[in-house]
Amino acid sequence: MTRLSTTLRGLATAVAALFAVTAVPASAQARPEPRAPEDFVALRGVDPTIIEEMRYVTAHNFVGERVDGYRQPLCILTRPAAEALHRAQTRLLRQGYSLKVYDCYRPQRAVDHFVRWAEDLDDQKMKAEFYPEVDKTRLFTDGYIAEKSGHSRGSTVDLTLVRLPAKPTRPHHPGQPLVSCFAPQDERFPDNSVDMGTGYDCFDTRSHTLDPRIQGDQHANRMLLKNTLEDAGLVNLPEEWWHFTYKPEPYPDTYFDFPVSAKSLAGRR
Repeated sequence: MTRLSTTLRGLATAVAALFAVTAVPASAQARPEPRAPEDFVALRGVDPTIIEEMRYVTAHNFVGERVDGYRQPLCILTRPAAEALHRAQTRLLRQGYSLKVYDCYRPQRAVDHFVRWAEDLDDQKMKAEFYPEVDKTRLFTDGYIAEKSGHSRGSTVDLTLVRLPAKPTRPHHPGQPLVSCFAPQDERFPDNSVDMGTGYDCFDTRSHTLDPRIQGDQHANRMLLKNTLEDAGLVNLPEEWWHFTYKPEPYPDTYFDFPVSAKSLAGRR
């Protein structure tokens, strides 16, 4: 073999190796996102009258920024859970109320985001509103943050009640002054919901559904939400007045990670 042939062969081998290296990232980028199982649905397709205010696609939450995995302000649930909410909504509308959901299915990547945030003890920018009396070092110990969430199984929902006709909720502007989530209703963030004694995602024992400090209309509002949803097949988490899970869960042991996006449900009838 001539010296020129050897040189050309070496050059060809180097070019082939370069293409092989550069092809790997391209194929990795083309990897499709996980999709929702067939029995997951958009809540608005089951009951468009339920108000949706999806907090984790905004910066108005305890993290203070859009949470990983929330691509669109969309409530996704297993169909049995969505149909249970429809039954509850039908009953509430006759009484002059509507349900309003804050969070539904939650991807595992969002839960991982919460864990990273909780481990960053220097990030305290939303403390004054969401955990004013809880030291951030105790968020795991006290159960406010965990590495797994029932929301990722698709049948858990965070929600409240709104008196009809519903008034608009004032937009949240990052950097605005924060007020404690258990301050009187006319002082804390102006949500259009009825007074439940605390705001949503309030890391405080006052959020326990039957906390004895919550009395009068606040207690009555919690009981209306709890009793109506439990009659429809959704069970309350005692530590959070807003947290309900449809039972029996279709996926009691599976934690999904598809994004909160219409694309995750694309092609459904």
